[in-house]
Amino acid sequence: MLKIAVFVSGGGTNLQSLIDACSDGSVDARIEAAISNNSGAYGLKRASKVGIATYHLSSVVFADKGDYLDALIKVLADHKIDLIVLAGYMKLLPSEVVSEYYGRIINIHPALLPKYGGKGMYGMNVHRAVLKAGDRYSGATVHMVDEKYDHGSILIQRQVRVEPDDSPETLAARVLKIEHEILPRAVSLFVK
Repeated sequence: MLKIAVFVSGGGTNLQSLIDACSDGSVDARIEAAISNNSGAYGLKRASKVGIATYHLSSVVFADKGDYLDALIKVLADHKIDLIVLAGYMKLLPSEVVSEYYGRIINIHPALLPKYGGKGMYGMNVHRAVLKAGDRYSGATVHMVDEKYDHGSILIQRQVRVEPDDSPETLAARVLKIEHEILPRAVSLFVK
């Protein structure tokens, strides 16, 4: 069975969508670890509630970058991780991890990449930018991860119409629903 590590920085609703999909059998995989750069991430609580091992790995815990990298690589190796899923993770993975797991790391992004990707383009920043540009459509993308933010090959995209009365919050809510659908689908395709 495919073993997954999910990286989160916040609430972990995409992690929850994967937990549910693995639990109901629609994704034939097991989430072995949830890793966060934020000790207060609710995603870690979601994982802990269902018995998934949780780890807070950040510069707060490891002042030395080498120690952080060693700890991260050890967690991934100890759990024999096959696939890394970035699900609302706000940090760039170290190049050593990207190199080691190249082709086995995916990310969910709340925009139709390549638009509105890159450093600083996360959360409400993305939705504000879409509305400011007057785009008629937004959406979500699952893509392969390389050493640049939001840059790797696109696996799945789905769009939503931007409504005339949308706020960043209403647009974000509709995009998030799509994220919860396409992330498990992407992992399922990876399994197959």
